[in-house]
Amino acid sequence: MRDPAAIIFDFDGVIADSEMLANLVLAEELTRLGLPTSLEQSYARYVGTRWDEMIALIEEQLARPVPADWGAHLSDTMMARFRRDLAEVPGAGDFIRALGQRPRGIASSSSPARLAISLEVLGLAAHFEGRVFSAELVERGKPAPDIFLLAADRLNVAPETCLVIEDSPSGVRGAKAAGMQVIGLLAGAHIQPGHDAKLRAAGADHIAASWDEVAALAL
Repeated sequence: MRDPAAIIFDFDGVIADSEMLANLVLAEELTRLGLPTSLEQSYARYVGTRWDEMIALIEEQLARPVPADWGAHLSDTMMARFRRDLAEVPGAGDFIRALGQRPRGIASSSSPARLAISLEVLGLAAHFEGRVFSAELVERGKPAPDIFLLAADRLNVAPETCLVIEDSPSGVRGAKAAGMQVIGLLAGAHIQPGHDAKLRAAGADHIAASWDEVAALAL
């Protein structure tokens, strides 16, 4: 799909190379909480889940509630690590800057605070001012289409004219349910062997191993 009316980006693992960093912090903090967790286990269990879903799963595995302040502690710890170590997915910034005035937005399961801090750290906040859409704005998160339909509405474009860049099967399913074209991106440090097959099974129209490949498909 060349020259889409708007490009909608997932964020973590697509623009910010944050999935490995976030899951490393999560695994460390879960282990301290009494639930020994490796980085690979964190990927398998929690990537693509909303916060309330993740907490429910953690409490089920712990067989007890998490401490009342654990969520705030995890967020503070993760943001401190992001401020120190967060980098972009290689090529993301160049792709975004090459868009010129083309409509674009972010449709992410992350919190508004995490998105704002991450965009600030990466120096990309000005490219998405007023066009950052968190799942907290809709009733249903991915794989429901709600966040993508909200983004299209706010960008004043028809859903079927949008191109979505996603790295998770749940995000691909949500974008396809919204009637959008989807490129599954494999450029993040967290991508494991066989992830391309998962994205294709979820309905991705194209698979790209890098942002250069995305540009060849979309621009």
